[in-house]
Amino acid sequence: MPRIGIYPGTFDPITVGHMDIIKRALHVVDKLIIGVALDTGKEPVFDLKMRSTLVKEDIKKLGALAKRVEVKPFSGLLMKFAEDEGSHIVIRGLRAISDFEYEFQMACMNARMNPDIETVFLTASEDTHFISSRFVKQIARLGGDISSFVSPNVAKHLKAYYKTGR
Repeated sequence: MPRIGIYPGTFDPITVGHMDIIKRALHVVDKLIIGVALDTGKEPVFDLKMRSTLVKEDIKKLGALAKRVEVKPFSGLLMKFAEDEGSHIVIRGLRAISDFEYEFQMACMNARMNPDIETVFLTASEDTHFISSRFVKQIARLGGDISSFVSPNVAKHLKAYYKTGR
């Protein structure tokens, strides 16, 4: 039986940090579903369709590994999405101690809802632990260079978004 993992997030936008976690998650699971969340309590720059498209485009760069990754938008509870997809593993990335408390609480709540689904934490690599989508958007909004934080495709879309004055 294949180990199916879910890597949920807003991915607004997907960063090289997300891609690092995706590549490393493929060492843990046979199939990885990137769950692009609609209901996040955040106000994303890009709509759900665009965020999903940007993730799909970046995943293509994984070459042969991309065949083991699927991108699916979802709405509602993560545990319901994981159940519907036949997943028993949720992948979460941790950048810093500040992430841990929130992620730990969320993992405990999810375990209470479905104890058969395990949360696996992957720590961000040394090269990406400081990258966040929020900071990338701020830098892009202020006209800074984001080329080391996101793919050229994502950078192009962020620059276009902020150039239109939205």
